[in-house]
Amino acid sequence: MEKTLPLLRSLLIAWLCALAGSVHAQTDPLIEQARQFVMAKLTGTGMPRVEVSTGRLDPRLRLGACDQVQPFLPNGVRLWGKTRVGLRCVKGVTPWSVYLPITVNVFGPAMVSTAALPAGHVLASGDFRQAEINLAEDTLNPPVTDLSLLLGRTLATALTPGQSLRERSLKARQWFAAGERVQIRVAGQGFAVAGSGEAVTAGMEGQPARVRTESGRVVSGMPVAERQLEIAL
Repeated sequence: MEKTLPLLRSLLIAWLCALAGSVHAQTDPLIEQARQFVMAKLTGTGMPRVEVSTGRLDPRLRLGACDQVQPFLPNGVRLWGKTRVGLRCVKGVTPWSVYLPITVNVFGPAMVSTAALPAGHVLASGDFRQAEINLAEDTLNPPVTDLSLLLGRTLATALTPGQSLRERSLKARQWFAAGERVQIRVAGQGFAVAGSGEAVTAGMEGQPARVRTESGRVVSGMPVAERQLEIAL
């Protein structure tokens, strides 16, 4: 019995390796099919340069034989940054559907720092330059691509040389203080009305603020520029 254990162990290892090789051979064409599907979707989109890298299907999957596999984009999925693409069997004995993780890197011009800059630094024209970066690296924190949006802004975080300047790298601007006179613009479908009032709260960029109109009514809107509040209907 003791002599047969090593033999059984060797046979088991060989069987597992063969099984792994079979699964690998089965899934590799699917991965390539998914990659080609994504590249076809991105061709002609106007993106300057795109790179697509694919992940792996779960090695525990046991997909049934299929004569026709159809790639698809899941609802709400965008081909940008870390995302996924679907693969489903549309012609086979047993229908199945799986998701393959992919990463879509999109390269284009944006602003990067020319030197190490500390938090609290007020940006001047010599502090940044244009360079090619991965625009999709951080989908929740877009890079700044417009030079005019940086002049006079204050850094919220420190930057290293060559690091891209992103929206969260900048402190929010205060467009007006409480008690200041504010121009109010109400915009709707095909119309716009202007007025003025006194700020009840400070007008911080990206945050709603309240203003008391000349009639005494308090309205809420978004600060959009120096002493300007916009209300969208």
